[in-house]
Amino acid sequence: MSCPDRAFDVPVKKSLVDQFGRSHKDLRISVTDRCNLRCEYCMPLDASFMSQQKLLTYDEVVRCASVASKMGVQTIRLTGGEPLMRPRLYQLVEQLTQLPKIEEVAITTNGLLLADQAAGLAKAGLSRLNVSLDSLDEARFKKIARRSGLQQILEGLEEANQQGFQSIRINAVSIRGLTEKDIVPLAEFCRKHCFHLRFIEFMPLDAEDAWSCEDVLTGREVRQILEMHIGKLSQNNKDDLSQPAIDYTYSDGSGTVGFIDPVSQPFCDRCDRLRLTADGQFRNCLFSSTDWDARALLREGGTDEELQGLLAACVGAKHFSHGIGMESFQRPRRAMYQIGG
Repeated sequence: MSCPDRAFDVPVKKSLVDQFGRSHKDLRISVTDRCNLRCEYCMPLDASFMSQQKLLTYDEVVRCASVASKMGVQTIRLTGGEPLMRPRLYQLVEQLTQLPKIEEVAITTNGLLLADQAAGLAKAGLSRLNVSLDSLDEARFKKIARRSGLQQILEGLEEANQQGFQSIRINAVSIRGLTEKDIVPLAEFCRKHCFHLRFIEFMPLDAEDAWSCEDVLTGREVRQILEMHIGKLSQNNKDDLSQPAIDYTYSDGSGTVGFIDPVSQPFCDRCDRLRLTADGQFRNCLFSSTDWDARALLREGGTDEELQGLLAACVGAKHFSHGIGMESFQRPRRAMYQIGG
């Protein structure tokens, strides 16, 4: 549900520290729900998308980000859907990087359009690329993504390297009975090209409601496969406790690999993330059942102070945990592509 209009007029402490003491410094901004793939863990084959009128304009996105930055947000990641489908995304990146308190602007993309846009993104000041890639096998890639395009992604990664991006992460979702054969090839590929690989547990955010706990290939199991075929992994010291990934270094020193285990090893106690959906709804968790309507506020002449109040109310209502595995857990009505990764 969305919060009632102007419910945030009630005086609130305008802080991004929630009732459990978690300080929120990272804002994930979805710029579109549209995508050129149909990954089974994210969206349905027959997905319907919101009208362009519902999307926040770039100016509205920048205003939200500016207000959030003055309240303590330091890093921004642009997501979707597929963010590179939003025209002239480099213009938004350029505006966001100019906000005084923003230290990093990153993007999560499937990479299909990256070859054509990497140069513009680099020039605009993009800090980091996160590229979703679940398989290097064409047949399995197509089975998961329900579209072709593996070669385009590889070309996009090559171009990103050519453009000088120093921080490129590869995100791979782990699904039991489907992706086991991809673990070692992806690891060797990333070791060869100096990409940081991260395996992410399958979460209950698929649009077709097919998720079950039996489908979760845990980070622990993925590590065991890597150690069996490549060598021992040594856990790294954690520089930023809020980061969801636990990183490891290969015994031969050739590269690192990370594990994001929201199902088997939840990291809710240190979560510092907020989200802004493409249609302008603040959310305090991927699994939240409540939206805080920034778009309505923006388009009804709301002030920055009111926007601060809305964001503070969103943070103040955050639960301690997403609740996966508990009897009380309820899947969000929105799928991943409608929320933003």
